[in-house]
Amino acid sequence: MKIIKHFFTITHHRHLVMKYCFKVGIGFQGLFHDLSKYSFKEFFVSAKYYKGDKSPTEYERLEKGYSEAWMHHKGRNKHHFEYWTDLDKEKMKYVAYPMPIRYVKEMFCDRIAASKTYLKDKYTNESPYDYFMTHCGRYNMNEKTREILESWLLMLKEKGEKETFKYIKSIKNKDDK
Repeated sequence: MKIIKHFFTITHHRHLVMKYCFKVGIGFQGLFHDLSKYSFKEFFVSAKYYKGDKSPTEYERLEKGYSEAWMHHKGRNKHHFEYWTDLDKEKMKYVAYPMPIRYVKEMFCDRIAASKTYLKDKYTNESPYDYFMTHCGRYNMNEKTREILESWLLMLKEKGEKETFKYIKSIKNKDDK
């Protein structure tokens, strides 16, 4: 039963992200959002830890101290800022690099969809912003990326989806290759 519930949860989430990606002008990219969640490495581990109220990777992390499913996921999905972290040879430490704007757009859509998926009828346009502000202290996110995401989440909170999606869609993906 957990396998079926997990499948429906990730599929619902994915469909929301696709819908929002079309609204911000990256529809084709949204079609491929989170396909790795259906891979053997992520799906069955996450189904084991599924409870329906937050990401199963959080429960896996509580039990093991780390999440194999998350490590697999973040290394394959460019809309996660962790994907853009690499070793700086000069500084000899890991550095967070700026994300191309198209992936910041997808990350924004992902945050809204995750909030709606797990909060259900308790969701408000403030929810993604509040979650980000509560947890951003533990993030090793590039400052430029953080500023962009935070400003969009604040705009969503203050002006709603329609105006925020329209604004984000107007931003060209100029830094993409």
